[in-house]
Amino acid sequence: MATTLSLTSTYAGEAAAGYISAALLSGKTIDDGAITVKPNVKYKEVIRKAASDSNIIKDATCDFTDTGTITLTERILQPEEFQVNLEFCKKDFVSSWESIQMGYSAFHNPPPTFVDFVIGHVAGLIAEKTEQNIWGGVNANAGEFDGFTVSMLADGDVNDAANGSQTSFTSSNILTLLENVLADVPSAVYGKEDLMIYMPTIAWKAYITALGGFGASGLGAAGVNAQGTQWYNNGNSLSYLGVKLQHAPGMPADHMVAAQSSNLMFGTGLLNDLNEIRILDMSDLDGSNNFRFIARFTAGVQYGIGSDCTLLTLAS
Repeated sequence: MATTLSLTSTYAGEAAAGYISAALLSGKTIDDGAITVKPNVKYKEVIRKAASDSNIIKDATCDFTDTGTITLTERILQPEEFQVNLEFCKKDFVSSWESIQMGYSAFHNPPPTFVDFVIGHVAGLIAEKTEQNIWGGVNANAGEFDGFTVSMLADGDVNDAANGSQTSFTSSNILTLLENVLADVPSAVYGKEDLMIYMPTIAWKAYITALGGFGASGLGAAGVNAQGTQWYNNGNSLSYLGVKLQHAPGMPADHMVAAQSSNLMFGTGLLNDLNEIRILDMSDLDGSNNFRFIARFTAGVQYGIGSDCTLLTLAS
């Protein structure tokens, strides 16, 4: 059965403009290099972890004395397979303004403008869904894999930052909550060059608003550099007490995460699969008047050392 198509159009010759898609979330976390991307994972990859006790260093002697303990453990990065399948009947476009683009023969060609639109639109939807899955996906849901916050909530090794009984991120509490996150970052991780605090959009906006002079932590109404609401230029170079902040649009609105980008991994088979949409004209294959859009890709996330991660979860 063909994909449901709602087509409303007034045909008045060739159209000068193409389709316009609504603004979509980009795959920002990956695009910004905010996590480690591990391509070419066909089935699964073992992430090995090494931990040692504090007794590995001893006073020197003339003899060899075996000291300390090194423990090797592992976590599994196993991307899951996903697909997008769409089918349209070319006859649905004959009475619309795409008609001339389809040729004058009864053996219609797929309308190229619509094809271009669907390719871009589906690629955007894949990027959006992948961004959401990276942080808040739930494996039990169709089209999703377990995201970082879901895995961290179930992991007793992950550090839990105090939420102060707050139920939402606001300009009045964001600085306190960021302080709570940073307070629970392990000493061995604090100061690492790739340490980041990952924030959902609502927390990101709250921080910008607070620094614009609307916080409750002594910033004053003039805000950063006395610029008030004009201080922010829509960039991504924010920090908190020297720690880089990363906007993570796909993160659930009740979490923040502090971790090294090298400790957070995204696995996939071929990176190009995330950008490849194939079009099949079914006329020569089964004699139908349909054309199909097909996308297939693999994706999944994993972190290496849970005790190096800090998760803040707002009160429910």
